[in-house]
Amino acid sequence: MRYRTIGTDATTRREVSVISLGAMLMGTRTDEATSFAILDRYAEAGGTFIDTSDNYAFWVNGTRGGESEELLGRWRRSRGVGDAIVIATKLGARPSVPATDFTKGIVGLSAKVVRESAERSRERLGVEKIDLLYAHVQDPGVPLEETVGAFAELVAEGTVGLLGVSNHWAWQVERARRIAADAHLPGYDVLQYHHTYLRRRTDQPSWRSPDGQEGVVCGDLLSYLRSEPALVPVAYSPLLAGAYVRADKPLGPEYDHPGTAARQAALRKVAKETGASVNQVVLAWLIGGDVPFVPLVGASSVAQLDESLAAVDLELTAEQRAVLDAAY
Repeated sequence: MRYRTIGTDATTRREVSVISLGAMLMGTRTDEATSFAILDRYAEAGGTFIDTSDNYAFWVNGTRGGESEELLGRWRRSRGVGDAIVIATKLGARPSVPATDFTKGIVGLSAKVVRESAERSRERLGVEKIDLLYAHVQDPGVPLEETVGAFAELVAEGTVGLLGVSNHWAWQVERARRIAADAHLPGYDVLQYHHTYLRRRTDQPSWRSPDGQEGVVCGDLLSYLRSEPALVPVAYSPLLAGAYVRADKPLGPEYDHPGTAARQAALRKVAKETGASVNQVVLAWLIGGDVPFVPLVGASSVAQLDESLAAVDLELTAEQRAVLDAAY
């Protein structure tokens, strides 16, 4: 396994594995025995960065979420897991009432919600301190100053270590970080967004914004990351839920543009040259890029996890990267 540092403060930064394990469906679609086997294998391989959220996975059984955190809590207790494993969770996108989608509203990022949600997450995970806590989605109804202050209070109290942000516009991230810096408060160190090798359209409205897909990496966010190399980007859904390799998982309309075919051809070419799977090439491209990402991978079996873990050792040549990067 290889590792990188998250966090800019010497007193709170952590070393984490370059591949993160997503626990989104653990405790719901992925049963407990299988989930434990995947988690055990990840830890055995040197994996130290597990990701969840307080709303995972509410849509499966029509709840408010929390099943994933609860399962991770049981796994931690049964295995005696200590501080070596960094568990990241998120708050803000928990549905207001039991639901199967977001149409009935979410709790948002008010100071009250931040404090109460973090406390509930700590209880479900069975931890005194949340290693990394994300603002899961933007909340246009709450001033950024309020959310920044609420997160900073948790860090000051010692119940949260590092802070992260997901599914916000780049300007919101920069403004929140500037607010924190000006007030000498801890700010966001980790950015979690959807990112993969295929380029996704970002102009289509999301449920959060009529202006487009603020949760997808695009030019403004990449440029921002280049200018702030201390920030660590985490790429969620890097393997498109199997769409790279499974005929029953077609790409959606967001990939319906000429560049998709060109990039698929480049990906197949490099996979054939390396003898690696297409999925492994995608992960290696993310890990070793000039803006290096931490891929956040899910797995429904130990075999799937092992395929992803093998990507850590795949070194793409400069020529192979050039082929991948030049495809449009």
